[in-house]
Amino acid sequence: MKSSNRERPLYEVKANLFKGLAHPVRIRLLELMSTEPEVAVGALLVDTGLEPSHLSQHLAVLRKHNLVVAERRSSQVYYRLAYADVADLLSVARSLLVQILATTQRQLESLDS
Repeated sequence: MKSSNRERPLYEVKANLFKGLAHPVRIRLLELMSTEPEVAVGALLVDTGLEPSHLSQHLAVLRKHNLVVAERRSSQVYYRLAYADVADLLSVARSLLVQILATTQRQLESLDS
């Protein structure tokens, strides 16, 4: 029987959250959603160039991990970030990557000296 999140150590719950983030396409989808209050599936298809079935699979993973929510209006489905903190997480990750790349660049330059 599967245990609930409440019974699992926080580090396991966090790791599960990061599984939801562990694909470049899903990161891109979250970045697209972080710039608008909501984004239509059609716009996500255009922006990513994905096949509809692949987009649907990635969106399902993001929904499963509670990172996005969907709302159907008429024949269109709109997605938005489930929490504003998701956009903050992406921003912190971007900042961390810039720092890591700068450190790596300095290390490479010191090898050339």
